[in-house]
Amino acid sequence: MTTRPTVVVTDYTFPDLALEAAILAQGGCTLIGHHCTTEPELLAAVASADAVITQFARVNAAVIAGMGRARAIVRYGIGVDNVDLDAARTHGIPVANIPDYCIDEVADHTLAFILSMTRQTVTHTADLRAGQWRLAVPVTGMRVLREQTVGVLGFGRIGREVVRRLLAFKCRVLVHDPIAPAADITAAGAHPASLEALAAQSDVLTLHCPSTPATRRIIGPALLARMKPGALLVNLARGDLVDTTALVDALREGQLGGAALDVFDPEPLPADHPLRSLAQVVIAPHIASVSPTAVKALREGAARRALEAVLGRLPPNVVNGVTQARVPA
Repeated sequence: MTTRPTVVVTDYTFPDLALEAAILAQGGCTLIGHHCTTEPELLAAVASADAVITQFARVNAAVIAGMGRARAIVRYGIGVDNVDLDAARTHGIPVANIPDYCIDEVADHTLAFILSMTRQTVTHTADLRAGQWRLAVPVTGMRVLREQTVGVLGFGRIGREVVRRLLAFKCRVLVHDPIAPAADITAAGAHPASLEALAAQSDVLTLHCPSTPATRRIIGPALLARMKPGALLVNLARGDLVDTTALVDALREGQLGGAALDVFDPEPLPADHPLRSLAQVVIAPHIASVSPTAVKALREGAARRALEAVLGRLPPNVVNGVTQARVPA
């Protein structure tokens, strides 16, 4: 009797996995969903999986070493920082992401965050609900984007869409990305800048780069000190791009005029964390990527990549350098 291939989902935040199950059934696969939160739970779940789909679980080297049959690891999302890419490459397991499912959602949310700070929409909502009818901030707190210099750190798919939107508001846009050709940045209507110039000249700095050893804590005490007094920081990329303690200090000391954050280090943000109570901070619980269209594309994309792997083919969007489909021993 032939055993049906098994695809394991380590964790998920969707109501069910019916969409994924329908796609995988086309290849004769059985789908098993888990809500793993510990390494022992993960090891037990993935031991005999033919492919693994993960959302937020920490798929570390030990968990990967325990994947005796897995032909691929697929991440629900763009970032893959919860997966040990080097360990997966060592074992010949391709790691694939879904790089284009929420570009417009995150770009839109970035502009919503920027406008919420420059036009003080959240501040005035809270003030009005508290019984006030007034301008809740000094006049200098009401900014117009046309007069601002906005720095964009990262010129990938989302960064490029953010630049397009910003230019419609007539602001000056600076971009720093050590990989992107300066000519591409200029052709998009923005100005290439060094990291130091980006920090020093930006009235608003928005982050759109991945979490890597080179970018983790890139927004730390030194860079924050270089920023214009009263500048605004936006982060919808990854929480660990920012040194959280340094950020809180810069906000409390007035070096930063405000921050708008959808991602944090740590996540979930603890209930007593100061970022929850600072009046000049706009926060959201890592939801910038969400729309019905995006969630459907994310789930379908993950299932189809897992199915490709189970069928013996290299899935698209492999991010860890594996170039051949894995054949389990």
